[in-house]
Amino acid sequence: MIKVCIVEDDNGVRESLAGLVSREQGFDCLSSYRTAEEALDDVPKRHPDVVLMDINLPGMSGIECVGRIKNKLPAIQVVMLTVYEDTDQIFKALASGASGYMLKSTPPEEILEAVRSVYGGGSPMTPHIARKVVQSFSAPAPSPKAPDGLSPREQEVLELLSHGFLYKEIADKLQISFETVHTYIRRIYEKLHVRSRTEAVAKYLRT
Repeated sequence: MIKVCIVEDDNGVRESLAGLVSREQGFDCLSSYRTAEEALDDVPKRHPDVVLMDINLPGMSGIECVGRIKNKLPAIQVVMLTVYEDTDQIFKALASGASGYMLKSTPPEEILEAVRSVYGGGSPMTPHIARKVVQSFSAPAPSPKAPDGLSPREQEVLELLSHGFLYKEIADKLQISFETVHTYIRRIYEKLHVRSRTEAVAKYLRT
């Protein structure tokens, strides 16, 4: 069961997303919030797996909210669901700790698939946004060195993350449980002082 929380100020959109998630088998919509402040107060008590987050919220922005939630729950996965498609907003969201970035115009089934993907260790993005992200990075060094302080197993997990493996694929490859992979990921985030897969891999590729 994938536990989901929603942060969206538009009542119609919020109710539509909550209904979409609630009706889907294997999903559990824990709660939804109109503001970032409400989410920050309640989400850490509920421990969802995935948060769907709007950017343009009354008061605190969704981007700032992502960073604060990730500070409290480093292993939580956040997918930005927004109307903004400009590069500046995309990278601010990813730098804050978001693992995915989808447009509100995305068909409902693709939104559900994005939640499944990010829960499994992926970084879902619409094709146009993904292209912008790829174009922004230069080619990484051929043989990066794992950052100091990681255990041999954590280095293995980080190496597989850098090659795009999903959490389930890492579990299968290393013959460990899905939950154990989540534990390693959380430790890697803590040791590297990062809040998302994107940041962890970027730090790894820069070493």
